[in-house]
Amino acid sequence: MLKILLVEDDELFRLGLSVRLQQETDLHIVAEAEDGETAVNLTNRHPLDLVLLDIGLPRMSGLEACYKIKSNHPKLPILALTSHSEPSLINRLIEVGIQGYCLKGIPAETLILAIRSVVAGASWWDSKATQEIQSAFTSPSNSILDALTEREREILTLMAQGKSNQEIAKMLYITSGTVRVHTHSMIQKLGVCDRTQAILLFQNLND
Repeated sequence: MLKILLVEDDELFRLGLSVRLQQETDLHIVAEAEDGETAVNLTNRHPLDLVLLDIGLPRMSGLEACYKIKSNHPKLPILALTSHSEPSLINRLIEVGIQGYCLKGIPAETLILAIRSVVAGASWWDSKATQEIQSAFTSPSNSILDALTEREREILTLMAQGKSNQEIAKMLYITSGTVRVHTHSMIQKLGVCDRTQAILLFQNLND
């Protein structure tokens, strides 16, 4: 079961989100916080698999909370949740080292998939955020690929060589499900529609 710290200052939204997430048998909200300072303290008291954190928090900003949590627990994944997308904010979140960014209002199923993906070791960026990430790079040739993690690059390289998910999983000593999670994250980051387009983009950038 995945142990989650839910950080949200809107009590009604937090309650609704907690109820919905815990309808999933593999998700458990072990603690809740309504401000950044409390969130930081709770990460020191509970063993966690993920922090789901609203960026707009009182007392201590969500960004500052992310920085302190990452300083204390660098391997603890953080998935940011907020109501708006700003290029400067996204860039700062990336610098802090969070694993994902979702906009409020997305379907619950999408958020749940994002949670599972981030805990599995992938990253997850909202489509609008992905566009901002891509535009933040200056080099048009390698910039987009720079957004990928090392594992995502490995998988994309093997995909371009014609390997199937099963073959990739065997070569990298991971499960086929993990390959699919990384592939989904990769497709989002690259701003393409499917696996084939990701391969074509990769090949074009490496010509």
